[in-house]
Formats: sequence, structure tokens, C-alpha cells
Amino acid sequence: MKLTLIKHALIVSAIATLAGCASTTSPGAVDVDRRQLLIVPAAQLEQMAQVSFNEQNEKARAAGKLVTQGAEYERVRRIAARLQQQAPVFRPDAANWKWEVALINSPQLNASCAPGGKITVYTGIIQSLNLTDDEIAMVVGHEIAHALREHGREKVSQAMAQNLIGSVVLGALQSTEAQAKMAGQVADVMLTLPNSRKNEIEADKIGLELAARAGFNPAAAVSVWQKMGAASSGARPPEFLSTHPANDSRIAELTRMQATVAPLYQAARKQ
Repeated sequence: MKLTLIKHALIVSAIATLAGCASTTSPGAVDVDRRQLLIVPAAQLEQMAQVSFNEQNEKARAAGKLVTQGAEYERVRRIAARLQQQAPVFRPDAANWKWEVALINSPQLNASCAPGGKITVYTGIIQSLNLTDDEIAMVVGHEIAHALREHGREKVSQAMAQNLIGSVVLGALQSTEAQAKMAGQVADVMLTLPNSRKNEIEADKIGLELAARAGFNPAAAVSVWQKMGAASSGARPPEFLSTHPANDSRIAELTRMQATVAPLYQAARKQ
């Protein structure tokens, strides 16, 4: 058993060394430059993210919960558009992503951004926390940062290296049903499994810089996580916090980073 584990560890290490270690984003002012295990082709993940995103939206539409017009939808779309304009600061190819925004009428306190710029926001997180535009920008910016840093691709690559997802099924799915099923499984790994502490810190930093460059007040990063912390004090913590832990150390780090992004925010306001 011990020999098998050692052999497996050596294989994973070899994969990481030969094919996987990379960083696909620029460090930005917040200096995020960790190298990652990225052995799954980005194009395949984006394709599956599109399938999963479409399926999510169809289910929401069928249930009468997909919001496609109105003041709240336009508000989210406008904020997301300003953040998207800053994404090429961290990776130029993001300018060519097929960005989409879905607003779902649901009490869930949740949001996400899948590979390729597929943004989902639930009305519950806006309404229950009474978020300002600046605070919405911090939530959406944080999620966009996960996509820019390819944290989903990193998690799927780690799962593949651990034999949790087979490389064959990622590469040769023929039927629409099979694609949808695999896309759902991959989406679970990308969006449902908790991010590591390192991933969360990176998303905090990049999301904060994106929002500041887009002209949103960086102080909202502190207030929104304070609201998240207050919401988590109930018997059932919000779904958003199951993968985005709010704690004193996170708020302290966001407070410390205010000085780094303040010049970017002031410059954006002058434009």
C-alpha cells in the first residue's frame, strides 16, 4: 500500500513538472504569481462550462426564475461590464472571452464565474445583504478573479492527477447527454468543491484590484465580508460561505491591501 502511494505521488509530481506548472495571469499591483498545476486544456474546460451554464439557465428559465430584463438585471450587467473591461490587465486573452451574465431570482446568497467568463448571480445575495453597487462589484470581481486565475481548471487538474476524473472522458464525449453529464461533474469540481486558502486569497486580491481599476470603492471589500460574516451567524450559513469563508483574518488582509489599490481607484475616478 505504501509503495503504491509513493508511486502515485511520483506520477503526480512528474505530470506537474513536465506539463502542468504554469501561471497564466500577470501578477498585477497585488502581486499574485503562484505557479499552478494546469494539465487539463483550457478550451475543454470552457466548453464544459458553457454546457453547464446553458443547462443552468434553461432550468431557471423553465422555473420562471431567470431574470433577463429590468432594473436589477441591468444593474448587475452594468457592474459586470466595468469589471470585464479590466480583466485584460491580468490576462490579455480575457478580452476575447464570450462573457455572459445570468441573474437568477432565488433567495440563495451565492454567485460564481465559470471558465470563459460565465457569471451567475443570485438575487438573494443582493437583496438579503442590501448590497451597494461597490459591494456587488467586490462579489462579482472576486468570482471573476477565480476564472482569470483558472482556479477551476486547477482543481480539475488536481482531480485528474488523483484519478478522480478520467482524461478519456474529458477528451472524447460524443453524445449531448454524455457532454451534459460530464459538464455537470466537472462543474461540481470547479464551483462546488471549496477553494483552497491560497485560491481564496488570490481571488480576494485580484478581485479587489479589478474593482478598484473599474472605479469601485475598494473599502466595499471590507464591508461586504462584514455583511457575509453577520449572515453566517444563523443556524444555516449562506451557501456562498460554504466555499468562501468569511473570517477576521480575511477582513484584516483586505484592509491591509487598501493602500495598494487606492491609487488605482483614484486614477479610475479621474477618468
